[in-house]
Amino acid sequence: MQEQLLTQVLQQRLRFAKRTYPAQAAVLIAITQEEDPKILLTRRSAYLKNHAGEVSFPGGKRDPNDTSNIVVALREAWEETALDPFEVTLLGDLPMERAKSGMSVKPVVGLIPPDLKLIAQPTEIDRIFYAPLRKLMESQPIPYEVRLAHQSVYFPSLRVENEIVWGLTARILISLFQYGLNYQKNWPFLLNSPTFRSRVMNKK
Repeated sequence: MQEQLLTQVLQQRLRFAKRTYPAQAAVLIAITQEEDPKILLTRRSAYLKNHAGEVSFPGGKRDPNDTSNIVVALREAWEETALDPFEVTLLGDLPMERAKSGMSVKPVVGLIPPDLKLIAQPTEIDRIFYAPLRKLMESQPIPYEVRLAHQSVYFPSLRVENEIVWGLTARILISLFQYGLNYQKNWPFLLNSPTFRSRVMNKK
């Protein structure tokens, strides 16, 4: 891994599935093509009804006119960040994920130039930022507390650029590490993981 650029590994390993189903939503994992690649992330507007203020990939729900999961991901990325679809070199996709709402989400992976000028769509996005890919890979998940029904539920999370990455976005990142980079680190991502439970207990 150290002898090869991470983007070269991604290009060698990723492909589009021969058989894929139309997902209800799709996200674009846009990675800068440079020696120290970075992943494009956004922070959703605090005024949205769903997932307000959460870190996410550019993406969203399928429109009736969308012809593929790729079209959904590229269209949503354009609408949210002004990322020109023609600037994206598509590499492949990752296994389908399921959001907490039950919606099926397809992650699409592509490379982008490192110096693009992007613009946040203010009704949807509060912030656009980049997270170093290698730093994310090597970071350790930490407990993130969410209050649900008058009780605390802890989710594994990653911290980057003063933001908390958790939930579906964190799961997709780990899928990228495993399938796209063959990085088989033992992520304690299940709530019943002994490693994760131990970290939570030590936090209290």
